[in-house]
Amino acid sequence: MLEIGWFSARLFFKGKLLRDPMNFVRQTAIGIGISALLLFLIAQAEVSLWIPVVLSSLFTGILMPFLHKDIKLK
Repeated sequence: MLEIGWFSARLFFKGKLLRDPMNFVRQTAIGIGISALLLFLIAQAEVSLWIPVVLSSLFTGILMPFLHKDIKLK
């Protein structure tokens, strides 16, 4: 299992894993931006810090598979 992960990581950093790396970067940036905005908006409420972090992380974890569903590998 670790060998497969290591092989994939090497291909990713060499630039040979993804067909369209800019699409991957764009989709990831969209997810991070939405997560940061949600974190900022929820943090404006007078609640302890862990609540906005948990909610933002949960939403981002649900959102990322939908954003990355069309990513093509070589």
